[in-house]
Amino acid sequence: MIKKLLFTSLCALIGLASSTNAQKIVKPDSISKAQNNIFINTDTVAVPLIYENPLLMGQNYIYKLRLDSIVKTIPLPYNEYVQQYIDIYAKRKDMFGKMIGLSNYYFPIFDKALKDYNLPTEIKYLTIVESQMNPHAISRVGATGIWQFMFGTGKAYGLKMDNFVDERKDPIQASYAAAAYFRDAFEELGDWLLAIAAYNCGKGNVTRAMDKAGSRDFWEIRQFLPKETRNYVPAFIAAVYVMNYSGKHQITAQACNLFLKTDTVQVNKFVSLSTLAKALNVEETTLLALNPSYKKKIVNGTDELPKRIVMPKLKNFDYAGVYDALNNSAADTDMRIIQASTDDVRELRKKKSLVAPNSNPNVVYHKVASGQTLNTVADKYGVEVQDLKVWNGLKAKTIVPGQTLKVYAKNQNKLKAPASFLSYKVKLGDTLSEIAEKFDGATVQRIKRDNRLAKAGLQPGMVLKISKG
Repeated sequence: MIKKLLFTSLCALIGLASSTNAQKIVKPDSISKAQNNIFINTDTVAVPLIYENPLLMGQNYIYKLRLDSIVKTIPLPYNEYVQQYIDIYAKRKDMFGKMIGLSNYYFPIFDKALKDYNLPTEIKYLTIVESQMNPHAISRVGATGIWQFMFGTGKAYGLKMDNFVDERKDPIQASYAAAAYFRDAFEELGDWLLAIAAYNCGKGNVTRAMDKAGSRDFWEIRQFLPKETRNYVPAFIAAVYVMNYSGKHQITAQACNLFLKTDTVQVNKFVSLSTLAKALNVEETTLLALNPSYKKKIVNGTDELPKRIVMPKLKNFDYAGVYDALNNSAADTDMRIIQASTDDVRELRKKKSLVAPNSNPNVVYHKVASGQTLNTVADKYGVEVQDLKVWNGLKAKTIVPGQTLKVYAKNQNKLKAPASFLSYKVKLGDTLSEIAEKFDGATVQRIKRDNRLAKAGLQPGMVLKISKG
């Protein structure tokens, strides 16, 4: 009897083990048939591959499916370069939580500019890669603002930089300038990923890379682009992915510290933002955050060039006080407009190497007085802070009383050359923005207007009229 019981138990155990093994063998095939997943290895002999490689591949396939599901005009391909940036960005939960919060304020601004130029609105995600949507961001070479415009490119696309304002920091003005750039880049290059690459390294570099690769495909010309640009496009695609699938990576939106409901007024007088903030009964920093382009907390509006002020939309405020703040010129303010010089570090290095300090009759040595800052010294001589730092080998903006600063003062009495046209013969690889940067006062829009160019495309040998005035 005992022998029979032992034999029966042994048979039952063998049957259970066989059933379990059979389930393990059937499981991969059933998953493959049910989901038609091409990444599941149906070879039941190579058991470790089923639970090792395919699991990782299946995870990556999910990313591809998610990218494909995003409604967009710009192609968002999935590959190993994109995956690396998804991995990096998905770990930056605090940063992307802030980006989601800021997007509630900034994305409607970007969307409007892009739609007005009939461009894909997903371009707005580039601001995350460029500046993390910080209007005061400045790169190591001088690119400034949310859209990170270099001085020359910003000027070529109509942005104004002077002692009162830097429109590269104005989210609205800079967005329209960026939209104009992308319109021209797409007209010239015919591909959105190439246009995005050009935004990082210039159309000329992209054109040269295309010639070397003999291709118009970004992934084929990638090896011939500057190192930063090679990673710029994958980073953009990854930013689009993380912003659209933040919930899948446990990223929580953070509150935006900007007023989401605002009013806009145009002023033709000098207005103190500090005085206006008091009249509105809001923190000065709140109003400055909505108007980040004004350097001196002064809005320098005139009848010829009125300026925009963005104000929080409030139910209760002192109407009389606000009216007074908007209509009384800021006291004790020098109203002279002094055009800014370049803050492109590369250009400044070139200038420094060309200048012989001892032979320059305009060199001035300024002794720093108590309470003075680099900003006040720069304003006194009509130069830029970045110039002062380069001229004096300063790594920071801190100066101390008694310190002597070297200043290459501008000659303010130079007569303006009469308005006329110069001629420029287009060379292979030239772009309108690069040509505009070569001539003072020239902009892409003005060159297109003066030469009746319907598009931004140029042909070698073409002779362009360039207005001097």
